[in-house]
Amino acid sequence: MNRVTPKLLESARLENVESKVAPSLERRRLRAYAVMLLADGVLLNLAFAIAALLWEGRWWEARTMLAAQAMLPVFYTIALYNGSYGLKALSSWTFAARKALIALAITAGLVNFVAFYAKSNDDFSRVAVTLGLMFSALSMVALRRAMALLIRKRWNGRITNRLVIEDGGSGFPSPDAVSISARHFNLDPGSHDPFMLDRLGKLLRNQDHVVVSCPRERREEWAFLLKSAGVYGEIVSEPAHSLGAVGVNHYDALDRTTLVISTGPLGLRSRIIKRAFDIAVAGISLLVLSPLLLAVALAIKLEDGGQVLFVQRRLGRGNQFFDMFKFRSMREEKLDHNGARSTARDDDRITRVGAFIRRTSIDELPQLLNVLKGDMSIVGPRPHALGSQANNKFFWEVDRKYWQRHCLKPGLTGLAQVRGHRGATEQEKDLTDRLQSDLEYIAKWSLVRDIEIVLKTAMVLRHKNAY
Repeated sequence: MNRVTPKLLESARLENVESKVAPSLERRRLRAYAVMLLADGVLLNLAFAIAALLWEGRWWEARTMLAAQAMLPVFYTIALYNGSYGLKALSSWTFAARKALIALAITAGLVNFVAFYAKSNDDFSRVAVTLGLMFSALSMVALRRAMALLIRKRWNGRITNRLVIEDGGSGFPSPDAVSISARHFNLDPGSHDPFMLDRLGKLLRNQDHVVVSCPRERREEWAFLLKSAGVYGEIVSEPAHSLGAVGVNHYDALDRTTLVISTGPLGLRSRIIKRAFDIAVAGISLLVLSPLLLAVALAIKLEDGGQVLFVQRRLGRGNQFFDMFKFRSMREEKLDHNGARSTARDDDRITRVGAFIRRTSIDELPQLLNVLKGDMSIVGPRPHALGSQANNKFFWEVDRKYWQRHCLKPGLTGLAQVRGHRGATEQEKDLTDRLQSDLEYIAKWSLVRDIEIVLKTAMVLRHKNAY
């Protein structure tokens, strides 16, 4: 008789988790926004070209098309700020049409106002421009209606991923959400087990909206986990100050009320800017530093003939595991994959080449590949190994807020590093100082600050605690 071992059960559970990872609907939405934005530009130009043909008798008549070209950038500016290309515009075509018409009306008013004071009104045909605006309005409304039909047909009307985690609460029977059982996936909000957090991180991946239904005594624990995961999270409950709620949602049809306790640290625009910065810096750095990287790889290989890269499992965004790359600086037979032992001065595990690349932080450069893969950012909280300790305690045992630093991607450098918080974590203060800097960085992120940290990093590549 075949026996089901705990190892087989854990393997089956992990496979089940992978099957529950939701596809990213954010990319789908971004493509839809781009299509709408481009289509609006095409439709506005076509509308004015048709108006010119009907009134002036000439296709693409210069005066009429000049009016279209003057209006287009103004329309885009207003439409981008009034929600014409937002989430609600995809969920409600009437809302989208109303916002587009408002943007078009404001555009017409502004352009006419400027033209009046510039005394250039006579350059435009009033009838052709009026017809162009009418045709533009009709075509934009038709586009929104067509997009709604296409979303219903191709996407089954789904534009967001919603997940309900049932953990013994009153329930949340939402018809447009996927429901899972916390017990089935062995999710314990009071646990600090990194493997459980990795399972939860996978289940929360790509989720736009997460609702947890749990007993009163587990709400604070779930609230803490959702905040640490960096997702938009709600908990089915009455208002409770201890949860740090940032809003309340009422679902009249379901006869339920939820508290919004987390929204994620960065909005879509900020994430796009940060990712573009990461790709640009990592790509240029790899190109410029390629001779150095090849020379270091050759030196490591020639010293003892071992592998060039050291791959270690680290904790990343959403408390999920990822494989981090470094140049190998230790002897192969003494590699510490769990990071249980902090590196010390005159560490007997370090090779001669390894000592040099660690002092100069060159050993960290392969993480530029992690940045391009999307596992890391150029700037962010530094990722730690699972076995890392301070004063013989795991980091999460020193301070419970440790998990919250993982709501952003880990970084190649960070605010803690430029402040000098590097090296071994022998005392608890060595960790809490870094944690304070990491949480400060998350709360006050800006692109300007990322650039400042990158520039300051050049000043601390050699540091007394880098060994």
